[in-house]
Amino acid sequence: MADFTLHDLEKRVRARARAPADKSYTRKLLDQGVAGCAKKLGEEAIETVIAAVEHDRGRLIAETADLIYHLLVVLAARGIALAEVEAELAGRTRQSGLQEKASRKGGPGPAPAARRKIKTAPASRARDKDA
Repeated sequence: MADFTLHDLEKRVRARARAPADKSYTRKLLDQGVAGCAKKLGEEAIETVIAAVEHDRGRLIAETADLIYHLLVVLAARGIALAEVEAELAGRTRQSGLQEKASRKGGPGPAPAARRKIKTAPASRARDKDA
């Protein structure tokens, strides 16, 4: 195993972000803005899922590498350091995954979008009755 860490990759992303776009894929991505970087991250996530479902070990490893790289590009585009994500993860290890999930805003239950719909449904029904 090579001595290469995610922090090494983060440093490389940040260094390549300062290079000219004609010499750096990272710079080209960042020049597309956060939305462009996030779109590419989404594409890589889908490719990773497909590789996992297809039980293709080698492809899953390669796609995961792409996914992690593009995630670090998105974080760089937003000015978020890997250490900040690590700190969040460290905080979550103080309790079980189920406890942590329940402690998030809104606790267990429907996703935030579904909760919004649930909250607004009675008000819209009340308006319909008044009409």
